[in-house]
Amino acid sequence: MAELLLEPFTYGFMRNALAAGLLTVVASSLVGTWVVLRGLAFIGDALAHGVLPGIALAYLLGGDLLLGAALGAAVMVGGVSVVSTRSRLGEDTAIGLLFVGMLAFGVAIISARGAYAGDLTTILFGDPIGVGRDDLRVLVVATLIAVVASVVAYRPFLALTYDRAKARTLGLRPQAAHLVMLALVALVVVSSFRAVGTLLVFAFLVAPPATAVLVARRVPVVMVASVGFGSLAVVFGLLASYHLATATAATIAGVSVLGFFIVLLGRDALAGLRRPRTARVSGSPRSVR
Repeated sequence: MAELLLEPFTYGFMRNALAAGLLTVVASSLVGTWVVLRGLAFIGDALAHGVLPGIALAYLLGGDLLLGAALGAAVMVGGVSVVSTRSRLGEDTAIGLLFVGMLAFGVAIISARGAYAGDLTTILFGDPIGVGRDDLRVLVVATLIAVVASVVAYRPFLALTYDRAKARTLGLRPQAAHLVMLALVALVVVSSFRAVGTLLVFAFLVAPPATAVLVARRVPVVMVASVGFGSLAVVFGLLASYHLATATAATIAGVSVLGFFIVLLGRDALAGLRRPRTARVSGSPRSVR
C-alpha cells in the first residue's frame, strides 16, 4: 500500500506536478472562496476561457504564453467593465458576450495554425507533468500575491459579499474591490494555465471552496478547509492518474468535483442519523416522522 502511495512521487516530474497543484490550490482557494460566496462562478469560467485568444496568439507568433494569457485576461476584464457600464445590459450579459466571443476567437486562431486538435488540447487541459521550475516560480509569486491581497482586501471583499450599498456607505469602494477581485481571478487563471489548462482551472476556483462551504461558515475557515480539500484532490488525482494512465489535469479536476458530492452526501447522511436521535430525546411525534 505504501508503495502505491509513495512510488509515483519518486519521479521528479511527479513532484513538480504535486508542487504546482498545491500552489494552484492555495491561490485558487483564497480567490475562489469569494467567487463562490458572491455567486461569481460564471465570471470565473468566462475568464478561464477569455485568456485563450491571448495564449493562441502568443503560441502562433512564438511569444511568451504567460504574457499572452495576461493580455487576454486584461481584454476580458476591461471588456466586461466597458459593456456593463456603458450600456443598460447587466454584467452577466456582458460576461456572456465576452465569454463566447473570446472563446470563438481563440479557437479560430488555433485552427488557423493547422495543428488544431493537439494545440487546443494542450492549452485547454494543460500538462501538469510537464511543469518546470520557471512555471513553479510563477506559481509561487502568484500565490504570494493572492495571499497578501486576501489579507489586505479582506474587509472590502467581505462587505462586498453581503451588501454592495453598505460597503459603499462604509467607504470601502465596492467597485474598486470588485475590479481587484476580478484581477485576482485573472491572476489565478494566467499563472496556472500551464499546469491545469484554461478549462480545468475553473474546477480549482469552484470545487474546493464549494466543498468547504458545506462544512464551514466563517470565511477564514472556509478558505483553510478549501485548501485542505483541494490538496487532497491534487494528491489523489495525481495518484489515480499515474496508476490508471489517465489525463492528469482532468483526473485532478474530476476528483475535486467528486469530493464535493462525497462531502455533500456524507453531510446529509450524518444529518439523517442525528434527526432520529433528536426525535427520541425530545419525544416529538413530528420529529419522529
